[in-house]
Amino acid sequence: MKIVVAPDSFKGSVSALGVATAMERGIISVFPEAEVLKLPIADGGEGTVEALVTATGGQMMYEEVIGPLGNKINAYWGVLGDAETAVIEMAAASGLPLVPVDKRDPRVTTTYGTGQLIKAALDKGLNKIIIGIGGSATNDGGTGMAKALGVKFFDSTGTELAPGGKSLENLAAIDLSSLDARVQKAKIMVACDVDNPLCGERGASAVYGPQKGATPEMVAELDRALSIYATIAEKATGKAVANLPGAGAAGGLGSGLLFFTNAQLRPGVDIVLESAGFSSMVEGANLVITGEGRTDFQTAYGKAPVGVAKVAKQYNVPVICLAGGLGKGAEDVLCQGIDGLMSVVPQPMSLEECMDCGDLLIEAATARLCRLVEVGMKMCSK
Repeated sequence: MKIVVAPDSFKGSVSALGVATAMERGIISVFPEAEVLKLPIADGGEGTVEALVTATGGQMMYEEVIGPLGNKINAYWGVLGDAETAVIEMAAASGLPLVPVDKRDPRVTTTYGTGQLIKAALDKGLNKIIIGIGGSATNDGGTGMAKALGVKFFDSTGTELAPGGKSLENLAAIDLSSLDARVQKAKIMVACDVDNPLCGERGASAVYGPQKGATPEMVAELDRALSIYATIAEKATGKAVANLPGAGAAGGLGSGLLFFTNAQLRPGVDIVLESAGFSSMVEGANLVITGEGRTDFQTAYGKAPVGVAKVAKQYNVPVICLAGGLGKGAEDVLCQGIDGLMSVVPQPMSLEECMDCGDLLIEAATARLCRLVEVGMKMCSK
């Protein structure tokens, strides 16, 4: 029997690798002779670097960069096992958890550190770069990232703009002459799971600004600034990207990558599964077990378990999802290629209890699942 386990992390409790390992223990306790293939996955947000480095036998890397508030921090990134592809989580350099709650102000935060990670990958001679852009603290349209790669942004007096989204209200000109030429030659894939445009009611500032500390007044201010930026960047680059799906992702970093590189925006889980060779793993498997911390109506819109199921269905392999919790609309995933759904929580428990012993709950739930599979096997043999 060949079983593939391909879970996302149970955020705040167990990493994707930890979940996969716990699932493996649960399987072996019931089917000791089973061949278990583990693939911890992510959808482009937290855990993407670890998942891909682990899956491909790659290497973690570390770089001192400028954080979202302008201070120096140590950020991680990875090189995949092919030694040709870099994987970056923008949150490692420009993420919201890097900013204390009392200092969150998306008018001043910068993506400069993310640009430094891209440059570090280029300096290593890597011409393929995967960038996960979830969890940002920023609203600068990716201008900080672009500055780290050589782009200059000026006001009407010829003075370079200060970091942050607010300063873009004074943007008058963009100079691309010093843009790192290697960026245009690199293949950059952006893991992006939102379809927001850069500006407007569904734009970066309005939808995500409040999560980063923006008041309604700040939201309006930032949206105006990004609108000015979009107009001038389109003239400078010849690219009309502001209204493209995903341009507003990560405070507009999506638009910055589209304006100043040859990046392509794709669903994060698709990039991860493709890069990790998931198709070859699932071919010939008897069962795929996936999972995530909470399954609800949002999962059906393309989160990691549904991405796993989409590939598995190409090989007619059944898929079961184990979730830390089942929310409203969880059953919607049953129309998206997932054949069974189960919570790992066996009895009434507090959230704290569940998170403290998450790996044990996952192991036990996987064993229960396998016993049900065993019953099915006995029924089919009669």
